[in-house]
Amino acid sequence: MRAAARDDGFSEFVVDRRARLHRTAYLLCGDAHRAEDIVQAALTKLYAAWPRVSRLDSVDAYARRAVVNSHIDETRRPWRRERPVEHGTLDGAFDTAAAPGVAPEEADALWTALRALPPGQRRVVVLRHYWGLPVDETAADLGISPGTVKSQTSAALRALRAALTPAESAVESSMESRGQ
Repeated sequence: MRAAARDDGFSEFVVDRRARLHRTAYLLCGDAHRAEDIVQAALTKLYAAWPRVSRLDSVDAYARRAVVNSHIDETRRPWRRERPVEHGTLDGAFDTAAAPGVAPEEADALWTALRALPPGQRRVVVLRHYWGLPVDETAADLGISPGTVKSQTSAALRALRAALTPAESAVESSMESRGQ
């Protein structure tokens, strides 16, 4: 592949997909600046493999996997274990990842609930429900079994449901289930 054609094809892919890859990285790590670093590392890996990857049907899958792997690599670095602030650095960046039409209060509650999930469950939720991937493709992207994807999804959705259900409706539903 000629260098100019390689660069043109890669540049077109980046222009089309960078925002979605950044939102994915942000949903995984919770920090807009770290998400940018993760996407940059993933795109560097993708560029190095572009002649081979661009001939495949699964360029998006390769890019997704590169983002997930870059996030995992970032979390393993010793300086990433330091946390100067208890709740991370939201600084309003979640608005870029929220769906249009979602109220800021709801987006904040969703973000807080998503951040409370363990990293493995968060990865599964992002790939299954943000990217809309089937169980098998999520398992392949994360390098885990389909059964693990199902159990992690179930546990994550249960935790999100509990965190996002208002206290009054939880009391009402428990009273209704007891027949009171």
